Amino acid sequence: MSEPIPYLDLKAQLKPLRAEIDAAIARTIDNCSFCLGPDVVQFEKDFATFCGAEQCVAFNSGTSALHVAMLLLNVGPGDEVITTPFTFVATSWAISYVGAKPVFVDTDDATFNLDPKHIEKAITPRTKAVMPVHLYGQPFDIDPIREICRKHKLPLVEDSAQAHGAKYKGKTIGTFGEISCFSFYPGKNLGACGEGGALVTNNAEFAKRARSLREHGSSVRYYHDEIGFNYRMEGIQGAVLGIKLKHLEKWTRERQRVAKRYAELLADTPLQLPHEAAFAESVWHLYVVRHPRRDELKKHLEANGVGCALHYPLPLHLQKCYASLGYQPGDFPNAEKAGRECLSLPIFPELTEAQIQRVAAVIKDFWRQ
Repeated sequence: MSEPIPYLDLKAQLKPLRAEIDAAIARTIDNCSFCLGPDVVQFEKDFATFCGAEQCVAFNSGTSALHVAMLLLNVGPGDEVITTPFTFVATSWAISYVGAKPVFVDTDDATFNLDPKHIEKAITPRTKAVMPVHLYGQPFDIDPIREICRKHKLPLVEDSAQAHGAKYKGKTIGTFGEISCFSFYPGKNLGACGEGGALVTNNAEFAKRARSLREHGSSVRYYHDEIGFNYRMEGIQGAVLGIKLKHLEKWTRERQRVAKRYAELLADTPLQLPHEAAFAESVWHLYVVRHPRRDELKKHLEANGVGCALHYPLPLHLQKCYASLGYQPGDFPNAEKAGRECLSLPIFPELTEAQIQRVAAVIKDFWRQ
């Protein structure tokens, strides 16, 4: 059998950067700037510029950034936030952490993103915000959602955890809503060597309070204005992210290359291939195909040395942790169908043409069998 093709190869990304990253980490250690510090401050400035935003506040995870976003909007017990059931659970955790209720609406069957046409009927007097996700690296349809938010005077929060550098109608995502939150989990397009996250905004007061909340509710040491959290980014992660950010646009182009080749090579298979909306420029965090025989195809790929993954097999409204919300199977048919059919193929900037062709060949062999 040929050399296995991993679903994700972080070693291939890190190898050419290793000396630069090692030197940056060594400087951080020498300076003893382990929590926040100059590397994090510089990364915040650079990432804000990358997003076209005025403010960036770094956190220890994307989940923490989402949690603080809810606090900045004064979302709390008895409130509701509209979001998607087809995403990683951190999106809804942020709502639950503040005692509010996630209100799910169904997804668009083509893009997997929250479908704008379902939002308005889910709005109640208790609705405090709308929080869609730029899923798999493709922006959701921002304009109609932002118009609904304006009409009902609701803040829009972009969960941008999977979409660093994605563009909507030519503009980089991150400033379309009041707040945008990013994850730097190692497997993300811009990943730390550990955990990390950021909150991006053009609201200076939001940024000021976010900096206080991430550091025990304190802007002056040992004086605490409100109950806060230990959500600080580590200095080493700021150093690593500062190095990797310089390569992100190149990595995005390589991901786009891989996605284009998959589309060409798999066009004649029974798979439903990803749909990139006309308004979007995806950064292809994931390349997700779908078919009713997904589970059989997954076994075939793995048996032939091709890594793959499931994102996300059980939508949030059917998770045990949210049983108390009262949702039932069939409530959101598009999200549920996607959960049954979606399969993520290998995609990373270093994936070679030969590897792409082999993935396609193994898939085609499945249909021949």
